Amino acid sequence: MYKKLTLSLLLLLSFSTLDAAYVLKESKRVKSKIDHMPKGKVADMRNIPQNPAYYASQIKPFSKNKQAKLDKEFNKKYFKPWSLSKLDIPIEDFGWEIRFITKKPIYRAKGSVIQATTYTKWIENAQYEQINTKKYKAITIRRTDVKALPTSTSYYRDPKKTGEGFPFDYNQNSALHINIPLLISHFSKDKRWAFVQASYSFGWIKTSDLALVNSSFINIFKNNHYAMVIKDNLRLFNDKKDISLVKLGALFPIDKDGKHYLVASRDKKGHAHIEKVIATKPNIIAKKPLPFTPHNVAMLAREFYGEPYGWGGSYECRDCSATTRDFLGPFGIFLRRNSSKQAKDGSSITIKGLSKVKKKKKIIKEAEPFRSLLYVPGHIVLYLGQYKGEPVIMHTYWGIRKKDRTKHITGRTIITTTEPGKERRDVREKSKLIHTLKTIVNF
Repeated sequence: MYKKLTLSLLLLLSFSTLDAAYVLKESKRVKSKIDHMPKGKVADMRNIPQNPAYYASQIKPFSKNKQAKLDKEFNKKYFKPWSLSKLDIPIEDFGWEIRFITKKPIYRAKGSVIQATTYTKWIENAQYEQINTKKYKAITIRRTDVKALPTSTSYYRDPKKTGEGFPFDYNQNSALHINIPLLISHFSKDKRWAFVQASYSFGWIKTSDLALVNSSFINIFKNNHYAMVIKDNLRLFNDKKDISLVKLGALFPIDKDGKHYLVASRDKKGHAHIEKVIATKPNIIAKKPLPFTPHNVAMLAREFYGEPYGWGGSYECRDCSATTRDFLGPFGIFLRRNSSKQAKDGSSITIKGLSKVKKKKKIIKEAEPFRSLLYVPGHIVLYLGQYKGEPVIMHTYWGIRKKDRTKHITGRTIITTTEPGKERRDVREKSKLIHTLKTIVNF
């Protein structure tokens, strides 16, 4: 009887432990008002192949040594915040958010002006005089938004003007994946926010979305064996508790047993603990860097196609630079937050000032399918290859400028030529991408 009872207890304990394990599984992003935005189409979306696999055969061999070198550099940049003794942010990047809200009126989504009495409280809450007084090392414990100021309030330029208003919330600076190393500069006056520097972004995140790490945690977590999520919109559970949405491009250290992945959790005192994660399917996460093969580039690109345009990573979606960053990350290529920074992350070839015909020829000749970016101030795209002599790109595109200065809104990740909307009589010729593209960025 005693043996049977002991066996039963052991079985119950083993099942309880299994049930309580952190599990990474396929899921879906919860739809929101971003899904109801206009999603206009252009002829390119009907006339050229929309399956990335069509272009994948055009990729050129990527030297394993070069990829390994890039991946080593990726890891160094990813974990950089844990090696800093103070914020490492260019002085010119500080203070833009205060200038933005104080020099011109800011608005709520429905058009009412936000009064100075309101935004002055945000600035006071930021306690910028406290910069670098804490210098704690931390980590994100879930996917989280990075705000320009320590408030959840959205603010816009005049919603009545073209290209302003929803979804262009200027308080939405970026979004961070789960498991992102951080340096905390200081906390807001109300203690609900932390001013942090991550590898590719900085700003305010909720203190409830991070945990403090110590040297022991760092030594275990920073183990030089990493995997990345290669399927979008997964979800991490602890037992039945929904911990976080996990987007493609999130990094997880591989446990020394080779079967589990590591994730940070937070205790009641705000300190980080390492948890082991089980992936329910082998094809949702892969060791980094992922081999640069036709199959892999097509598989990853398909995950982004059709996703709504999410300014600054808002509404659990991506903007143009988040798409390029998360696509190239699994291949070991590190990119920073915005298009202007990404244009400097690789080796650049200028195409500024060339005629339309010469620019297209140079792109096809010089750009590398699925690992080159094309840059214009304010927008960046992934070069896929060519179709009938036309360069083809995948990009998270808000819309095409029209002659009346409004936009034909596409509002999602699409595959087009460098002249999307060329069939429309109302498109402003000078604003076409082919005319404004300035740089090829190669890796």
